[in-house]
Amino acid sequence: MELRHLRYFVAVAETGSLTVAAEERLHTSQPSLSRQIRDLEDEVGVQLFNRGARGVDLTASGRAFLDHARLALSQVDAATEAARRAAQPMKQVFALGFLTGQEMTWLPRAMQILRDELPNIEVTVSSDYSPDLAQALARGRLDLAFLRAEPGFDLEYRVVNKERLIVLMPSDHRLTAQTAIRPKDFMDEPFIMATNKAAVLHEVIERYLQENGIDVAPEHGVDNLAMAVSLVASTRGLALMPEYATNLLPWSVVSRPVEGDAPTIDLVIGYSRSNSSAVLVKFLSRMEELVAQFIA
Repeated sequence: MELRHLRYFVAVAETGSLTVAAEERLHTSQPSLSRQIRDLEDEVGVQLFNRGARGVDLTASGRAFLDHARLALSQVDAATEAARRAAQPMKQVFALGFLTGQEMTWLPRAMQILRDELPNIEVTVSSDYSPDLAQALARGRLDLAFLRAEPGFDLEYRVVNKERLIVLMPSDHRLTAQTAIRPKDFMDEPFIMATNKAAVLHEVIERYLQENGIDVAPEHGVDNLAMAVSLVASTRGLALMPEYATNLLPWSVVSRPVEGDAPTIDLVIGYSRSNSSAVLVKFLSRMEELVAQFIA
């Protein structure tokens, strides 16, 4: 068994499709990927996937194998990262990650906390989807990230802000005449829903709709804010998104608050419990200062 077998297996398990995994994640051919998965099943000695017309899903054996495969890949990536950092001992690297769009608010505050350490460290910054940030933290590629509290990862999370959800709509939509959007206003409008790629946001939105007795069938699914904004403008639908979206809206899309108690979603900082970085320890010791700056 080789590492590529584990990477191929995880990619197929996460996408639920041999074709999507081959084309979008692994950049290989679907027949080649199918052979590699069959070779892995032969070596393990059990069937890991059920194949069907709509794609593939994990068997009970596959679900058990997935956790161990992820752990093995995480350990390999962490070992690789540790070796790379050890090769450059003169200047420590502190890798920050941000849920795309959040760096506009939080990067200046994070850099202010790190200012005393800056002469001695190199700070790298990246932005990505929340699940990808969590994976990067677990694999040692990031030291700290501003993201959602993604389940399924051995990470520590601390809440830094509770963001209200707001309604996005076309700038010439009839509902722009209202100062706030009522739950029932969603009933007769095309609705754009966060997909399982944005699982934490999806759950918050779904719970809000259920609690208010709103039964809508989403016409489109999105896994990031940019896609949501584009679909709002092009399909004239409504979307519930975190409030920081207002920093990124074009002229064609506007926002309105939700009437009454708006649903909220936590923005957290995440880090690996096994990360012994002195810079991380220093950063965490000043967490209250970071949150106080935002509240102020």
